[in-house]
Amino acid sequence: MFGLPLWLVVTVGAVALFGAFQVYYWVGRRLGEALYRSRVGRRIGRERIERVENVVRRWGALAVYGCFWVPGLRHTLPWVAGALRVDYRWYLVASALGCLTWVPVTSFGLYSLLWAWLSLAARSPALAAAVAAVVAVAVALLVRRRRRRGRSGDAPAASEAVRS
Repeated sequence: MFGLPLWLVVTVGAVALFGAFQVYYWVGRRLGEALYRSRVGRRIGRERIERVENVVRRWGALAVYGCFWVPGLRHTLPWVAGALRVDYRWYLVASALGCLTWVPVTSFGLYSLLWAWLSLAARSPALAAAVAAVVAVAVALLVRRRRRRGRSGDAPAASEAVRS
């Protein structure tokens, strides 16, 4: 990428994500309860934020490490951790470990998938196009299913189950 070795790109990515996680934490800590009233907070929804709060209250800094592996939480949980004032020392360790493990795994995994697909495309362009089409359809179906589930009213029932 950009003529740079992959290990350097991964290192820069990990450092950038670590920096973003620190900003998220301090923004959450500074704004606290005002996060709920912010544009982002209203868009996410109070019920969803409360579910994230419950995860943070239960697991603390371990939830910070775990959020790297859960797509919806990766950029929500850190500012909630700040708002809940999770001990910053543990947050710092958990976010550093998350960056050191998640970035290389996903980078090298995606890099491997890309090169495997390019290798397939060199041998059989038609098969590579079919694989790309199947992946695109699967992603479209997943997105459609998630949007329908969000509109069907399943979310309030789930949030009530978390509160009890």
